[in-house]
Amino acid sequence: MSEGPAHWSRRGFLKAAAAVGCATVSLAPAAASTASPRSAVSGGDTGDTGGTRDTGGTGAALFSELDAKIEEAMKAYAIPGAAVGVLLNGEEYIKGYGVTKVDNPVPVDGDTVFRVGSTTKTFTGTALMRLAERGKVQLDAPVRRYLPEFAVADPDVSARVTVRQLLNHSAGWLGDDYQDFGPGDDALARFVTSMARLPQLTPPGEVFAYNNAGLCVAGRIIEELTGTTYEAAVRKLVIDPLGLDHSRFFSDEIVGFNVAASHNVVDGKAVLEPSFWPLPRSLTPTGGLISSVRDQLNWARFHLGNGTAPDGTRLLSRASLAQMRSRPGPGGTLVVELDGMGVTWMLRPTAQGPRIVQHGGTWPGQISGFLMVPDRGFALTLLTNSEGGTRLRDDLFTDDWALNRFAGVTNLPAMATTLSGRELAPYEGRYVAERINDEGAMEDVVIEVDRRNGRLRGTQKSQGETGELGVAFYRRDFGLDLDADGKQIGTRSDFVRGPDGKVAWWRNHGRLYRHQAPSALPN
Repeated sequence: MSEGPAHWSRRGFLKAAAAVGCATVSLAPAAASTASPRSAVSGGDTGDTGGTRDTGGTGAALFSELDAKIEEAMKAYAIPGAAVGVLLNGEEYIKGYGVTKVDNPVPVDGDTVFRVGSTTKTFTGTALMRLAERGKVQLDAPVRRYLPEFAVADPDVSARVTVRQLLNHSAGWLGDDYQDFGPGDDALARFVTSMARLPQLTPPGEVFAYNNAGLCVAGRIIEELTGTTYEAAVRKLVIDPLGLDHSRFFSDEIVGFNVAASHNVVDGKAVLEPSFWPLPRSLTPTGGLISSVRDQLNWARFHLGNGTAPDGTRLLSRASLAQMRSRPGPGGTLVVELDGMGVTWMLRPTAQGPRIVQHGGTWPGQISGFLMVPDRGFALTLLTNSEGGTRLRDDLFTDDWALNRFAGVTNLPAMATTLSGRELAPYEGRYVAERINDEGAMEDVVIEVDRRNGRLRGTQKSQGETGELGVAFYRRDFGLDLDADGKQIGTRSDFVRGPDGKVAWWRNHGRLYRHQAPSALPN
């Protein structure tokens, strides 16, 4: 066990949105596994609450369309292997595509395991809900009731931030801290102690800003309440009762499993990258789960159901499940528009009314997506083993195709508009985000923003690199992200106003950049 922390920075969490280049890739041939559709009871409310479903006929026809879309995207985006799971009004579809790795190709199937990244947070939240039902924790109680020594840089926040604010990403401090405290059972405790330096950005409970460190605190609370490690507690509270036999946290627990190796994309081709796989144990509650698409679909089935395990044992009440996807937390954007945060679930509005409940994860070479539309009895989960998986996830989870074809819902409409210079002027200036670099030191990421041709254009500088991005507004404070050429890239961001009504922050990829208006900048 190391004496001091090794500093690790997740690449790109504070990058501006950028399109991933797509090129045809030639992979070692391997047959996809046999798809496994079956009839099943959803347990979700499938009442139609409005909208026209463009379902195109039978489930089989839809699944055939989905197959074609995934197979085409895998070639275009350099994805060696993927697995998809669909639950649609009781009909279940699970299929693997491609191979686990390019240099020793083994077919991917429904039990192949991948890193699911941040969907792990929903397991952390569900475990805490089980403890809440047992009376061991109150979500609206201060964190210090359970961790008396807890501290971030702001003493007042340290004393009053609540457990719920950890779970809905409104705690307000700098959230991207990736220190590695080694593989020991004390890794999480040491990480939480190290958070005393994290600066406060916004008051607790007021602004959504994605906060990985907050979920690590939630994991530490689980350890204190159960008297065991986070991993052991979540297995006992959630994973084992649900029979998720291909969901584990440690690499030595998946020996003998079919494992999807991580790949980078270099010159349009998938390249095996073993260094992408390891994850610091201190980050396990925020992104450490290893799982299969079959288990992920069963996870959706539980959250769409009545709170019971397959053997009939009640794990959560219906009321607790509903509370997890209610929206006491503030909304905003994180690639898509969010109208609120539940207990670790992101809540996404649709044009037709039914809400999308979602998460997903991004880890180097392991890109995943997970969403549910409870009112339509629909769930979709995707696991991929390549950096190119980001594009496939966008195709299926950010765009309208899958939502419309399977659930009859679409994103809120967003038509880019051209604004006058006067309308754009309040958004101009410098935007600065604090981050922790690879050496563990604080540094600033700066985006200089001005107006050009009725849109905002920004130049970002970080660690000697420069990039351009832009925003085309579709309503007040909400915009469509643009690449350096001014083309829409399919993601959304927004601007947060302060108590005085002026633009205070730009929220890009769920992270906050503090606004410095031109008049406030030094000459």
